[in-house]
Amino acid sequence: MLMDLPYEGDGVSRAGPAPPALAAASVLSDDAVAGGVVAWMRALGALSVFFSAVALGITALLVFHVANEALLRPTAVLAATFALGAGVASVVAKQMHGLLSRRIDLMSQALEASPGAHLILSPTDGMVYANGAFRRFFPALHGAPLAALAARAGGVDLQRVKGDALRAGQARSVLAVVNRTGNTQWFNLAVAPLGARQGYTLWSFEDVTARHAMEQMLRDERMKLADFLDNAPIGFYSVDQAGRFLFVNEALAGWLGRGAQELVDSGDKLGDFLDEAPPLGAPPHAPFEGGETRGEVVLKSADGRRIHALIGQSVVRAGDNLRTRSVVRDLTPERQWEEQLRVSRQRFRRFFANAPVGIALMDGEGRIGEANDALCRLVGLRPDEVIGRPLLEFLRPEDQDAAFGQLKAASEDKIAPGPVEARLAGAGNKSAQIFISRLGDEAAEAAAGGGFILHFIDQTEQKSLQAQFAQSQKMQAVGQLAGGVAHDFNNLLTAMIGFCDLLLVRFRPNDATYGDVMQIKQNANRAANLVRQLLAFSRQQALQPRVLAVKYVLAELSNLLRRLIGENIELKVVHDPKLWLVKVDQGQLEQVIINLAVNARDAMPQGGTLSIRTANIASDSETRRGHEVMPPGDYVLIEVKDTGHGIPRDIQPRIFEPFFSTKELGSGTGLGLSTVYGIVKQTGGFVFLDSEPEKGAIFSIFLPRHDGVAAAPARHDAGEAGPRDLTGAGTVLLVEDEDPVRLFSARALANNGYKVLEAKSGEAALEIMARGDKIDLVVTDVVMPKMDGPGLVAKLRQRHPELKVIFISGYTEDSFRKRLGDEREIHFLPKPFSLKQLAGKVKEVLAEPVA
Repeated sequence: MLMDLPYEGDGVSRAGPAPPALAAASVLSDDAVAGGVVAWMRALGALSVFFSAVALGITALLVFHVANEALLRPTAVLAATFALGAGVASVVAKQMHGLLSRRIDLMSQALEASPGAHLILSPTDGMVYANGAFRRFFPALHGAPLAALAARAGGVDLQRVKGDALRAGQARSVLAVVNRTGNTQWFNLAVAPLGARQGYTLWSFEDVTARHAMEQMLRDERMKLADFLDNAPIGFYSVDQAGRFLFVNEALAGWLGRGAQELVDSGDKLGDFLDEAPPLGAPPHAPFEGGETRGEVVLKSADGRRIHALIGQSVVRAGDNLRTRSVVRDLTPERQWEEQLRVSRQRFRRFFANAPVGIALMDGEGRIGEANDALCRLVGLRPDEVIGRPLLEFLRPEDQDAAFGQLKAASEDKIAPGPVEARLAGAGNKSAQIFISRLGDEAAEAAAGGGFILHFIDQTEQKSLQAQFAQSQKMQAVGQLAGGVAHDFNNLLTAMIGFCDLLLVRFRPNDATYGDVMQIKQNANRAANLVRQLLAFSRQQALQPRVLAVKYVLAELSNLLRRLIGENIELKVVHDPKLWLVKVDQGQLEQVIINLAVNARDAMPQGGTLSIRTANIASDSETRRGHEVMPPGDYVLIEVKDTGHGIPRDIQPRIFEPFFSTKELGSGTGLGLSTVYGIVKQTGGFVFLDSEPEKGAIFSIFLPRHDGVAAAPARHDAGEAGPRDLTGAGTVLLVEDEDPVRLFSARALANNGYKVLEAKSGEAALEIMARGDKIDLVVTDVVMPKMDGPGLVAKLRQRHPELKVIFISGYTEDSFRKRLGDEREIHFLPKPFSLKQLAGKVKEVLAEPVA
């Protein structure tokens, strides 16, 4: 029936058509009315059944057994009476059932509408009912929730709370529950037994999180107030009419060298801590004369320390008693601050006078009232020539409007948009950032003689550096472009020179076709020289550095230089006798000297003097020249000086750009000085220019000092040795993705007796090696799609560590050498190369003994 309670043995409802809310309401219906209604409903139901059964039996008797008409009427009346009784009992039961249902619905609605969470548990802690608020607060609790709830409440013993409730009739507790978001919610918990249902308990949860937070905030505020009062940087105290302490905060007690409570409990008086006796007539509660409420005193601490203090107080009277509200300020820091302020003012004056930036004070009319030394140096005038003059007179006319607008904004207390970029009038082409602001304090403005303070930041060098940095970025971009173009050209030139060599083998020197092919090869070699210069500028040229003594290299080069510059130019070479060694590529160093000598010759068409000087330079600090910064260290200087017409200042920043030339069209490539710059930088050195019109030019090259043993310089007059045998034997694996280069190289090696296996990629080379053929040498390009040369060699060396390798590339050896790790048995042949260079390199490497 509707009022049957569900079975809660395992926390899951198993019986009764009543929904959980009604079942919960029936559990809560433990008062006399509800109990009576339930009892009467059950009695009436039973009575109705009884009456119906009796009426049914009598009716059956009438039908089957009563034939006497005299008995028929009383029997029928009796049956009707029982039937009527059954109907009345049924109607009354239904009305009472309706009454109880409405009562149950009302109670269920009340529980659902309650803002508090309510839970009914069975004697076995199974969940009988939970209202909506409980499900919102604890959405994950089902079945037997006490254990889960206790775990989320920090392990509180909820069984003990339940036991207390069953014994005492009610139990209360406070729970701090961590919800699913990790936040803590506070609840007041009330647990009460249900009298009509033995063992059933009602758990009511009131969310007091906000109240708890408010109470905690009030406690914190009280603690803060107490902490502030005790630890404020000023003292608080109260004394009675006899001068005895009623209250002392910790700050004042600390100054006096005693504890706050100790001062109150001991009956100490204010007068006990005065360094001097109070004035005559001063009351015990105030160390001042008459009715004064403030004054300075000297307090004496327990350890004898004297404290200059200012006391201010008010007196509160209550009948014949009084007490004071007194505040004590320690003047000792103030005295110290006054001294520090005096020292600070002196320091400010020194700072103002010696600041590295220009500082000026200006009055409301825009005239300079005071200026420091840095500003005078910046404008190039004496202090007496600056003070009293309008600010705008020191600026160029085109920048005066911006400065005036800034002054106007500052005078109207507007936020200034930023510093003024202005060029200063006068010589020197100087520029500065000017920061303008008001002093803000009228007294300070009056004392300083002006209403504005100006800061001048010298921007001359920064502007120059910005321009030079932009130039450097442009040079770097051009260098990268030049290097990329040069690499592609090297592949083309390798094929052109190589196939020319193959054709030359087929013709005799006296054949006309031989001369035509030689013309093609010579022009290809000229193009290769231009590519080398591009690579030198972009610092991607293949170098073969050796430890050299520069003076011996210059001595070998002197005869060639004299022929280059002509008879009308005198060559002077001056060496430091103890010149340090350097590690450079001799050929590239000679190229640098030759290019500078040719430039000097062209700058002296009427003749002059070319001087080359070497020296040791030990620098203890960095050297800044334009955008270049040379770190401290030991350097070998090579100075090339001419007496020509010089280089104009406006083009000096561009002289190292590739293809930049001041010569007539067709008189040069514009790569001479860019080659110098690239070779020197790739070697780790620096090159600087000093030049003025009609005073010649000086190029200073600084090469890092190298410790070691000098190698003998290569000689230029030895001439070529006789014809060299380039033939050989062995199997060469040639890996090159450029078809023309691979075809030429394969034919060149095959014509000289080698067996050549060609591979167009690194993957194809691995397939050839996997066939098991005996390979004596691998010649591979460095840059290839997918698998590059170093990656290929690394895989080959895993199975063939003794394999000999020659890398060919248009890039520098250094650009890929670092990727090979500790691999040392690696040879390099830079592109473009000729047939003889390729065959000679292969024969040289194959002749080396296996390590």
